[in-house]
Amino acid sequence: MRLGPCPRLLVPVLCVLLCLPAPAAAAVLAAPAAASAAPAVLAAPAGDDTAFDGHSGGPSDNPSVGAEVARLYEQAAQASRTYEEGRREAKEQRAKALRLERLLVHARDDIEILRGDVGRVARAQYRAGGGGIAYTAKLLLADDPQELMDGHRLAWQAELAVSRMLARAERAERMLVEDERRASAAWLDLDARIEQLASVKQAITAKLEDARWKLQGQADRSVSAGRCAGAVRLDEQGPPAAQPWVTPVEEYELSAGFGGEGARWKSRHTGQDFAVDIGTPVRAVGQGRVVSVSCGGGFGIEVVIAHPDGYYSQYAHLAGVMVDQGERVRTGQWIGQAGTTGNSSGPHLHFEVRLTPHLGSGIDPAPWMRERGAGF
Repeated sequence: MRLGPCPRLLVPVLCVLLCLPAPAAAAVLAAPAAASAAPAVLAAPAGDDTAFDGHSGGPSDNPSVGAEVARLYEQAAQASRTYEEGRREAKEQRAKALRLERLLVHARDDIEILRGDVGRVARAQYRAGGGGIAYTAKLLLADDPQELMDGHRLAWQAELAVSRMLARAERAERMLVEDERRASAAWLDLDARIEQLASVKQAITAKLEDARWKLQGQADRSVSAGRCAGAVRLDEQGPPAAQPWVTPVEEYELSAGFGGEGARWKSRHTGQDFAVDIGTPVRAVGQGRVVSVSCGGGFGIEVVIAHPDGYYSQYAHLAGVMVDQGERVRTGQWIGQAGTTGNSSGPHLHFEVRLTPHLGSGIDPAPWMRERGAGF
């Protein structure tokens, strides 16, 4: 809106009264008129190829929130994996320490038995000593000196053998004691490390939870305005898939299935719901082209992908998108973040397989996915 001559003359006066510079006052006066003159943006119908492509977000759009959620999601997942690995390792070290402790008990029992054998041999030799008579005299007085020599030699060999066994057992005991000490120390170190990992995991989870609801709030505002926020771009758009088809989310619990009835649906449920947290990466089930990215309506923020075999997949109730309309995507590529926009009772992904890009052409996705080796 252009200011007439009178308003232009009044601007300096208002500036003096309000202590504002002239440009700022002009902006204050112009803002309401500009808002009233802006055309309303309507949400695109589900599956419409003319839907907004992710670049039409308003000035309040902040894709960096989605990027922050994605980064925190990965950090939380890595922290959880590291925490679980540490717990398994600590459990193994504890089992090893307990096993070594049991072996040590058995080794000490064996050493006591061997010491008893050495004592018995020594006592037998003492008894055979004949009350202090010299061994040379015994040989001279013996009826069979050779028998006496053989007996003495056998007793000496038995004592030597038992002594050697005792020495080996004592060495084994010392090694077991050292192994047990190291295993116990490793177990205690791992326990301390697990406590640190638990603190890190808890801190990341708290940050992620806060960022998730920021993302959802931004998504709700986008849906209300019928404007999609800009696509979140990350360095890594999901790991390469080893199979030509994958499930739309990696970890999930199945909730409402295809064809079910409910108060929130006009007729029957048109897809399969996956119960996941806000911000969970949603991935393309197969390669294809993004035919629409839209906001508003019952599905909230949604993405529809056309696949080379003539079928279409839909991903709805998102909190953010990571692709633009017309973009080519590969199997497993992250295309959005799960949320609870639109007609949704809680965080989940609504997934459909369709014969066309439009609502009403959906088929049961479960057998369709099983036929492609990616059943759920």
